[in-house]
Amino acid sequence: MLRLSDLKIGIDKAADAETERQALRKLILSQLKISDKELIDFQIFKKSIDARKKDKIFFVYTVDVEVHNEAHILGKHSCKGIIPAPDLSYKGVPLGTEEMTERSLVIGMGPAGLFAGLLLARNGYAPIILERGEDVETRTQKVNKFWHRGLLDTESNVQFGEGGAGTFSDGKLTTLINDRRCRTVLEEFIKAGAPPEILYKSKPHVGTDILKTVVKNIRQEIITHGGEVKFKAKVTDFIIQDGNINGVIINDNEELRCQVVLLAIGHSARDTYEVLLRRGITMSQKPFSIGVRMEHPQEFIDKAQYGDAAGHPGLGAADYKLAYHSPNGRSAYTFCMCPGGYVVAAASEEQGVVTNGMSQSQRDGNNANAAILVGVKPADYNSLHPLAGIEFQRKWERLAYLIAGENYQAPVQLTGDFLADQPSTRWGRVQPTYKPGVVFAPLKDCLPHYVIETLKEALVYFDTRIKGFAMPDSILTGVETRSSAPVRINRDENAQSNIRGLYPMGEGAGYAGGIVSSAVDGIKTAEKIMLKYAPLQ
Repeated sequence: MLRLSDLKIGIDKAADAETERQALRKLILSQLKISDKELIDFQIFKKSIDARKKDKIFFVYTVDVEVHNEAHILGKHSCKGIIPAPDLSYKGVPLGTEEMTERSLVIGMGPAGLFAGLLLARNGYAPIILERGEDVETRTQKVNKFWHRGLLDTESNVQFGEGGAGTFSDGKLTTLINDRRCRTVLEEFIKAGAPPEILYKSKPHVGTDILKTVVKNIRQEIITHGGEVKFKAKVTDFIIQDGNINGVIINDNEELRCQVVLLAIGHSARDTYEVLLRRGITMSQKPFSIGVRMEHPQEFIDKAQYGDAAGHPGLGAADYKLAYHSPNGRSAYTFCMCPGGYVVAAASEEQGVVTNGMSQSQRDGNNANAAILVGVKPADYNSLHPLAGIEFQRKWERLAYLIAGENYQAPVQLTGDFLADQPSTRWGRVQPTYKPGVVFAPLKDCLPHYVIETLKEALVYFDTRIKGFAMPDSILTGVETRSSAPVRINRDENAQSNIRGLYPMGEGAGYAGGIVSSAVDGIKTAEKIMLKYAPLQ
C-alpha cells in the first residue's frame, strides 16, 4: 500500500462516515492522478484537527491506499511525499528453551499486567494473574459507594482492581513513546470492544464506560488461552532464596511457588513497596508532580479552541494542553485533561483525599477538567529513604482530608480567590463535580508553598494562551498527588530487578506513564520471559 499525508477536508465535508469517505476518495484520486478504477481501497491511518485558524478548521488525514500498478504510481510521485506504507504489524519474538518448572505470576491487573498476561497466555505460558482488588463489576459498585456515601474500601477502589487506575479515567490512549507495539495495544483494545477510530485519531480515548467492557473482555481472552485470574489476591510477601524469587505469599496465608514474577503493582501499592524494600529489592527516589484539578464550563473550552465552530458534531468536546516554566526553576503543566468529564475521588488509603479526572466515552458532561501540576523532585522530600516520595504524597493528602472535614470531601477554592489569596464563599457559573462533596478551604493549607506560588504564576500565564482560562469562578479542587510513581524499582537491561526472576514493569515500577506506555512495557517484559523460557504446553 501507499501512504499519502496531509490530506485536508473542511469539517462540513466530514459530517458522517460516508461523506468523509467520499471526500477522501476524491482527494486521493486527484493527488495520485489516477482514475477511479485504479483505486482498489484505502484506510485512514491518522486523523487530526487543524484549528489554528478558527474561521477555517480542517481535518487532516494520512491514508494508506491500495492501487493497481503500485510501483509505477510510486515512481511517478516519489518526490511528492508519497511513500510505501510501512508494515506495523506485531512481530513476535523467538521462544526460549529453558524449562519453566512453575507457572509465571503476574502481580497487578492494570495495563502492564493485562497485556503481559495476554501475550504470555497466547503463547502457551499459562500465567496466573494476581489482583488485590476485585473484578470490574464488583469494583464499580465499591467505587460508587465511596463516591456517594464516603465508604472507602482500601482494597477495591479507583486505584486497585481489574484494569488498574486507568479504568476510572478518561481512557486516554495517547503516548509520547515511539514504539510499534503502541499500535498493537490499540488493535487489542478494538478487538475487546473499543471503537475502531482509536486506531487513527490523533488523540484517541475510550472513556470509562467502554473501558470497563474492554478490560473484562481481555480478561476472558487470557482465560480462554490458558491463563488464570485471581481477584482479592493481595501479595503480602515474597519468598526469596539465594537471590532468586521462589514464590509469593497471598493474603498472609497462601503460598504460591514460582520462578518468574512480573511485577505490575501500580503507583498506589504503597504497602507492597514497603514489603519489597524489606526483602532487599533495590529502589530509588523519582520525581513526580502534584497540584489541583481545575474545572471550567466545557462550553467555554469549546469556544476558546474552535470559535464559531464550537459544538460542531464532528469536532466533539475540545481539549487543551498547556505548560509554563517559572523563573523559580519549576514547571507547571496541564495533565490528564478530561473534556466533558468529572473530578473524582481516588483515595486508596484511609484519611487522605486524592483527586483524579474521568470522562465517559461521549464526553458530554457540563464541565471540562484537568490537573494543573507542578513538578517536585527528590530534594523536596527531605529524606534519602527510597520511599520518601510516598510519605511526601501522604502528607498533603492527609492535610487535604483534615481541612475538608475528615469525611473524604475535598477542599476547593475559586480561581479568582486563589489568585487573590482570599477565602471562597459562594459558587459562580461553575458547579463542582467531585463526590462525595467539596468544602471551601484555602488550598495553601494542603500544598507546599512553592507549588502554590508556581500554580499562581502558571494560571496567569495560561490565561494569555487561552483568554479567560483564569476565569474567577472556575474551580480548583485539591489535591492531585498520584500523577506518577514517586519511586522506581530498579531493573537491568533484561528487565530484571536485583532479585533474579523478578521483573518490575509499568507505571508503578517507574517505567511508564499512562495506559498505552504501561501496556507496551508489559508486552516488552513478557517478551523477555518468552525469549528465555519455553512454553509450558
